[in-house]
Amino acid sequence: MVTTQGIPLSRYHASKQMKAFNLVSCQSQKHRYRKANQEHITIPNHLYRQFAVTSPNQVWVGDVTYVWVGHRWMYLAGVIDLFSRKSVGWTMSLSPDNRLTGKALIMAYESRHKPRGIMHHRDEDSRYTSRYYHQLLWRNQIKQSLSR
Repeated sequence: MVTTQGIPLSRYHASKQMKAFNLVSCQSQKHRYRKANQEHITIPNHLYRQFAVTSPNQVWVGDVTYVWVGHRWMYLAGVIDLFSRKSVGWTMSLSPDNRLTGKALIMAYESRHKPRGIMHHRDEDSRYTSRYYHQLLWRNQIKQSLSR
């Protein structure tokens, strides 16, 4: 407000003035991803950026992001069918671990009535390269693909 009226104001001076009037900034804190300490498995890229899919349940893609919910950060894992470009599975958690991504995949797999011949593509994230996730895909006969 002050700078739009042509009055120069540094952040230090603004901080002093805010303290004088008992004002508090409501800017949200910056989010920092937690690092996972899990075993990693090397998986090749089978998709090779061929995103033109001819039918549903051929290629699913997955990713994890974080969203501000209420007064804290939560992690959202999603699985999208590349043919329809619609979400087929998702889950949220306070912790960005491999169980989060596993639950999203299980939701997708069961909501699509356990299809066969799926390729699951995602980025090289520790949640997707863990032994737990690798075994989950193997048990359900889902081919894995990772981009670097």
